[in-house]
Amino acid sequence: MSASTAPQPVRPVRPLRIGNASGFYGDRFAAFEEMLGGGPLDVVTGDYLAELTMLILARDRLKDPQAGYAKGFLRQLEGCLGLAADRGVRIVVNAGGLNPARLAEAVEKLAGRLGVATRVGYVTGDDLLGRAAEFTEPAQLLAANAYLGAFGIADCLRSGADVVVTGRVTDAALVVGPGVAHFDWQRTDFDALAGAVVAGHVLECGAQATGGNYAWFTELADPARPGFPLAELHADGSSVITKHPGTGGAVTVDTVTAQLLYETGGPRYLGPDVTARLDTVQLAQQGPDRVRISGVRGEAPPATLKVGLNRLAGWRNEVVFVLTGLDIEQKAELVQRQVEAGLGPDGPAEVRWTLARTDQPDAPTEQQAGALLQLTVRDSDQAKVGRSVSSAAVELGLASYPGFHLTALPGPGTPYGVFTAAYVEQGSVEHWAVRPDGGRELIPPAPVTAGEEPELPLHQAQYEPHGPTRRAPLGLLAAARSGDKGGDANLGVWVRSDPAWHWLATTLTTEQLRELLPETEKLTIHRHLLPNLRAVNFVIEGLLGEGVAAQARFDPQAKALGEWLRSRYLDIPEALLPSLLASSETAL
Repeated sequence: MSASTAPQPVRPVRPLRIGNASGFYGDRFAAFEEMLGGGPLDVVTGDYLAELTMLILARDRLKDPQAGYAKGFLRQLEGCLGLAADRGVRIVVNAGGLNPARLAEAVEKLAGRLGVATRVGYVTGDDLLGRAAEFTEPAQLLAANAYLGAFGIADCLRSGADVVVTGRVTDAALVVGPGVAHFDWQRTDFDALAGAVVAGHVLECGAQATGGNYAWFTELADPARPGFPLAELHADGSSVITKHPGTGGAVTVDTVTAQLLYETGGPRYLGPDVTARLDTVQLAQQGPDRVRISGVRGEAPPATLKVGLNRLAGWRNEVVFVLTGLDIEQKAELVQRQVEAGLGPDGPAEVRWTLARTDQPDAPTEQQAGALLQLTVRDSDQAKVGRSVSSAAVELGLASYPGFHLTALPGPGTPYGVFTAAYVEQGSVEHWAVRPDGGRELIPPAPVTAGEEPELPLHQAQYEPHGPTRRAPLGLLAAARSGDKGGDANLGVWVRSDPAWHWLATTLTTEQLRELLPETEKLTIHRHLLPNLRAVNFVIEGLLGEGVAAQARFDPQAKALGEWLRSRYLDIPEALLPSLLASSETAL
């Protein structure tokens, strides 16, 4: 065999460095410039879309059909498009929202004005508002968007796009798409795709992976301004999560675990391209600010796509009464009775009172002596939550409990929205990649899909109690992160050692959670064990009512639900709390 015909060794494909510069619409404005200037990158991504954001963009589109995208992205791009071009960094964002074509056009105009040669592609087809009758009353719906996958993004990049903007794709698709284009992954490379999905999930919320919103933030040397994360993605789907040198925060197994548990449910993480098995994720600290993710297994995706539905549901208003000093309960009862009499029998359809006992006995300041009584009203008729509510409250100024005052005068009422989810067959949605040359490519649905998956085997964890216990806050042993998925709340709790994990998995049952968080007493709770992460993950159905836009709860996105749980006391074995025993008793 001659040298010319001998098989040539396959050259390994270099890792792909993908950085994140936005976790939500309104995130750190300077992050794009910081990421582009902070070190080598191949791709920078930005996630702008959340359930509430889609409602905001839908209202923008009602006022102006040419609107409906994240305008802030254009302002960010203006300051750094030239830098991205100089460094050969591609940009992939979902800032197109409800109007990716219009945003792509705006990016091209911006590039022309700046004199920066830029090829722009975009992904569309997610907008299903024209099919509103399939989901609900069409008149009520403002937006209906299918969660598309990564292969439209990949097609745009393969076609030479420097900037790719999308509408509603899955958050992780912003990372998976560049991976598909770079490594030439096929639709059935499930393990590689699943690994990229996990990396994308870690990156999607920006600084939450580098110490932002982190339960053990007091351990960080520089928590004030955490840097944004990046992933070194490999051909097999494994990755290393890191950040640019010199930026704040930290990348540790715990900061990555925190983000992995955010807004997830069971071990199967469903997506349009692949189902990632979160129970197979393995994390390892590879060095300072370097965490390796490996071992992720993937399965065929479901046959359906999730569709996010946003509608205006009515009008709401609120009044907050300040109750000070003694007789708090009696003061609350008096003003509640007075206001409801003032509203009369034809008042708002929904009237809800919440008393927050923020008052302290023998308080050194007046504010510390005060409790807050919140009145929230909702109705489909704006008039019923506007002046009539304001009058019923304000007219009591000289005729109610001693010390009567409000935190602010009530307004005329504001609209509120509701988010729900529906599901459609993958093949019923046209997923289009619009290339820089104007050509359009129809992205076929996943060729292999899974039906109803069997339940995964239940992981058993046993802890044999020994030695004394101590009544202490759960947060002395465990960390947590929580968030929202429509009206449901996700609550992930994890620990650092195997003995602590066995105790946590044995002790923190759904029944125990109901005791610790009384709000959940009558709700359906799903509990999932993730031994590789030493974590217990809960999904609490209906805790958030109709979702964040409905503002049905004090913490409408359940952001602090985990911190509330960590502050609750239970009996913890002293053997698991060596740092506590070595510290001052005043910690308790």
